[in-house]
Amino acid sequence: MPQSEVEDQEQPLDPAMDRIRRKMVLLIVVSGGILFVCFMAVLGAIVYKVSQRPSAPTAPIASGGFAVPSDQPLAATAALPAGFNVQDVSLSGSQLVFYGLLDGDQKVFIFDLAVGRIVADVTVGTAP
Repeated sequence: MPQSEVEDQEQPLDPAMDRIRRKMVLLIVVSGGILFVCFMAVLGAIVYKVSQRPSAPTAPIASGGFAVPSDQPLAATAALPAGFNVQDVSLSGSQLVFYGLLDGDQKVFIFDLAVGRIVADVTVGTAP
């Protein structure tokens, strides 16, 4: 049986089913419209963000609690006492830790890069 004969033999829907069919079609059209508007809003936001991105970083890059200039290295001087013999150096975040000997005593100096000075002077010894 050809397709056109099947369509001709279909009986019309009763009025209640026809109203339901129209409501479903309207619901599909409204849902599709809302989905299209949301998709366009997301696409617009992506295009806006990409177009507003700076081409090169101009601000200092924040790292570990202190700012490093993007165009030059950070310059700082840790003024350790005269006669201090450095045995080891360690870095933690923005702090440099110098381990060593000063006049026979074990010492630890903590230099903070964010502040630019020695922030702690610790003498290491044994408890009595």
